[in-house]
Amino acid sequence: MKKTTIILISIFICNIIYAQKTDYITFGTNTTLDVVTWNIENFPKNGQTTLDYLTPIIESLEIDIFAFQEISDPVLFEQMVANIDGYSCYFESSWYAGLAYLYNYNTIQINDIYEIYTTEPYWSPFPRSPMVMEFTYDNEDYVLINNHLKCCGDGTLNLNDADDEENRRYIANNLLQEYIVENFPDEKVFVVGDMNDEITDPSEDNVFQNIIDNTENFMFADMEIANSNSSEWSYPTWPSHLDHILITNELFVDFENELSEIQTLKIEESLDGGWSEYDQNISDHRPVGIKIFSENTLELGEFDSNNFVFNSSPNPCKSKLNFEFDEVLENSVIEIYNIYGKRVQKINISKGQSRTVINLNNMPEGIYFAKLITNNNTINCNTIIIGN
Repeated sequence: MKKTTIILISIFICNIIYAQKTDYITFGTNTTLDVVTWNIENFPKNGQTTLDYLTPIIESLEIDIFAFQEISDPVLFEQMVANIDGYSCYFESSWYAGLAYLYNYNTIQINDIYEIYTTEPYWSPFPRSPMVMEFTYDNEDYVLINNHLKCCGDGTLNLNDADDEENRRYIANNLLQEYIVENFPDEKVFVVGDMNDEITDPSEDNVFQNIIDNTENFMFADMEIANSNSSEWSYPTWPSHLDHILITNELFVDFENELSEIQTLKIEESLDGGWSEYDQNISDHRPVGIKIFSENTLELGEFDSNNFVFNSSPNPCKSKLNFEFDEVLENSVIEIYNIYGKRVQKINISKGQSRTVINLNNMPEGIYFAKLITNNNTINCNTIIIGN
């Protein structure tokens, strides 16, 4: 047998092995917003071999957004992304082992990406400036903040020592909380990343305590993981759970849905060499992923009529639709859904308003359902037809 033939057969066999290893590594779905935080440890940890491992893994996971930490070679990172169909990336950091986003451009619309706390006074709490992504998924706006906080320490929080590692993380977390409260008071916000500390530490040494105590506005979605068996933790080498996903109260209801989920993704279980193979070629951190099912779908029970007037005309309609309704007593919204239950438009209604007009030029012909919502309660629904 010729040498070239042997090489080609070897490459073919290797490709089959990679495919077999990653066939069952799945997490994302078509009906959920899927976000993964992943310290990819000094990417690429093992050169081209790391790229060969990661490419099929990323394809199989089918995630909407990856928030990566420790991208040491952005050129190779972009090279890897170029070979993954349907994904784009963003990398902007002057810091060593910077932050990056990898996102599915078929499901995610990027509205803005930028870094915060970039100036010298914040270099101590933030060795790498947090990276903010404002994006739209399924007609809903979200905010994602990617972080990699200062590592190490002795486990004791010393508020009187500016160089204390725990104190630096404590200050960073308080600044993140402050930024969200001031800039995104009503937005659906995820705060993710390698936070380099335990959310289950005793309160006197817990660098997240102020956030944990703010139960009205924040929740660590991975708290159950942190309180579970160490086999579920994101950093098995220590072992400890250092990679977190914090959500704001605007996401609480969605996260409680039975289709929503959070878990540590044990990719090593799909590799023949287990953790040793994963650690050698990919990272010493496991990724942590969250799936969010948004409650913006129309339920059949919402078609029950009541005495509240909610009319649309003309019906059928072509380009414009007039809504008339009883005067609303507080700010409300009209949401329009297609026959598959997917929301396609959202119109804000001000207190005291009793009519509005919407443009339908960009909507395909068909049957749709409109509902008027006040204070998260559906007031009334009706059916509309777009077409001749």
